[in-house]
Amino acid sequence: MADESTQSIVVNAPPERIMAVIANFDEYPEWANAVKQVEVLSEETVGEVTRAKQVRLTLDAGPVKDVYTLEYDWAPDGLMVSWHLVKGQMQKAQEGSYRLEPEGEQTTVTYTLAVQLAIPMIGLLRRKAEKVIMDIALKDLKRRVEQSAS
Repeated sequence: MADESTQSIVVNAPPERIMAVIANFDEYPEWANAVKQVEVLSEETVGEVTRAKQVRLTLDAGPVKDVYTLEYDWAPDGLMVSWHLVKGQMQKAQEGSYRLEPEGEQTTVTYTLAVQLAIPMIGLLRRKAEKVIMDIALKDLKRRVEQSAS
C-alpha cells in the first residue's frame, strides 16, 4: 500500500455525535462536497448498533471522478472506524480510518488515508491530493457535527 497521510481536527462535540454523523452515509451528499451519491450495500450489527458494512460512493471532485465500494470495520467502543477498498474504477487500493479521542467537551478527530490510483501519479502529487481531500473532509465533518448541535 502507498504511504499514508494523517490529519487531525478538534470538534466541539462528544465522540458519539461525531460517529453518528460519520455513520450516516445517506446524508453524505448534503455535507461532503465531493460525494454525489451513496448506496449502503450491506450492514452488520456491532454490539447493539447496526452500521453499514459495504458502501458504494460516487465521487466528483473536479478532475477526480470515481464510483467505488468501501468495506467498513466499526470499533465496538465507538471511537474508531476503518475501511478498505473493495472495488473502484480510478483506485487500485484505499485504506483509511477515523479515530476519535475525547478531551472534555471536545474530541480530536484523526483521519488517516492511503490511496493507490489505477493511473500513475508522482508520489508528491498524490500525497498533496490526499492532504487536500482530508483537509476538506475534516472541515466538512466538523461543520456538520457542530451545526447539528445548534
